[in-house]
Amino acid sequence: MNPDSGPESRQKRYFVRTYGCQMNEHDSERIAGLLEADGLGVTNDLAQADVVVLNTCCIRENADNKLYGHLGGLKTLKDSRPDLQIVVSGCLAQKDEALIQTRAPFVDVVVGTHNVGRTVELLHEAKVAGPVMEILTESEAFPSALPVRRDLGWSAWVTIQIGCDNNCAFCIVPSVRGREISRPFDDVVAGVEALAGAGVVEVTLLGQNVNSYGRDLSMARRAAGESVAARPLFAELLRAVGAVEGIRRVRYTSPHPKDFRPETIAAMAETPAVCDHLHLPLQSGSDRTLAAMHRGYTAQRYLDKLAAARRAIPDLAVTTDIIVGFPGETEDDFERTLEVVAAGEYDSAYTFIYSPRTGTEAAERSQDFVPAEVVSDRFERLRIVVERSALARHEARVGRVEEVLVEGPSKKDSGVLTGRTGQNKLVHFVSPDPLAVGSFAEVRVTRAAPHHLRGELLEVTARPRHRTRIPVASL
Repeated sequence: MNPDSGPESRQKRYFVRTYGCQMNEHDSERIAGLLEADGLGVTNDLAQADVVVLNTCCIRENADNKLYGHLGGLKTLKDSRPDLQIVVSGCLAQKDEALIQTRAPFVDVVVGTHNVGRTVELLHEAKVAGPVMEILTESEAFPSALPVRRDLGWSAWVTIQIGCDNNCAFCIVPSVRGREISRPFDDVVAGVEALAGAGVVEVTLLGQNVNSYGRDLSMARRAAGESVAARPLFAELLRAVGAVEGIRRVRYTSPHPKDFRPETIAAMAETPAVCDHLHLPLQSGSDRTLAAMHRGYTAQRYLDKLAAARRAIPDLAVTTDIIVGFPGETEDDFERTLEVVAAGEYDSAYTFIYSPRTGTEAAERSQDFVPAEVVSDRFERLRIVVERSALARHEARVGRVEEVLVEGPSKKDSGVLTGRTGQNKLVHFVSPDPLAVGSFAEVRVTRAAPHHLRGELLEVTARPRHRTRIPVASL
């Protein structure tokens, strides 16, 4: 019988829209897993959804505008279909709390970052009692045991840590994600082993400050009177995950430069499965600005760590984050940033215009905000320097044979396949025969651009082992 044949028999469906970082993407996987465990099916058609989830981010200033703009569109749909339930979750929900239902009273559930696991229960409660909001200040338990719905059978995110103990002046994450909590070491490894058993070949370890993983675990053991060796657990975790049979690629994001230790570099260099790619956020090349940001390192210390990583891993690709227009940034500060960016020779960079977030220290410095026209000019100058080094790094790869993990057809040309190298470089190529996502292939690089490579397929080296989609499971 067709599940859509009648209003009573039709399976209810959900639609999830995600804003922001990989952590939010992974939270959305868990929300989807919970909804599927409750009997709902996924839909990409908003008009067919019975539950709509907006999983929000609040890092950028326009996040609020995006959310309320989308909620405005949903109000019309809700007016025509009163049984439609709307959920707002994530960082903006954690920050704004009751403001969301004040501005959009038709929202059924507002749930924060610390209690994603209660989403379905709150939906059921809202059906009986009306709109509900539940915001916790700390996580009741690590979210690793929640069901997960993964769209990519060959690749998976693995949360190893939630929260952040840093106090960067521009960042609201500690306020909305809470203190650092590390997932138990053996739990992470067992989760990766289960993923490998299901055919996953690539995992990305996630944390707000991923390379401080385990610091809280060691502190808790010392407080309990246990003798704990002073060793970096993150480096050990990289080695353990990289040793899991079937896992061919291990990535992680994002480390903090002040916590990037020699042991982590050694683990990357000595563990074949750990990819030769390092995302190391710079934010600014000015020591004065870095101090105002409370980043905990100088430009030279940053470059020294980068040089150490490149000595140990000669073919290392490096990407970064840079903020333009932090309050009080002078022309000299910006020139220092351009110098460090040029010295860093990045493969690519995520560049951001400073965006004040209420509740952060930097947002209180409104008298020091840099004029928009100055920021715009600096942003363009930075783009030129970043793309110059990115193109040079990519041109040096022309003629080389790269192993790529096939991700599927190009968004711009369905006749062209895309794959990603261990260095996280996107390669476009043509295959004479259909090639399943999750396959490994060797491609010779023929052309370079600042943001991607072009290549020719040489041979397929491995076919995927995964099922079409990993079913809902607790991983």
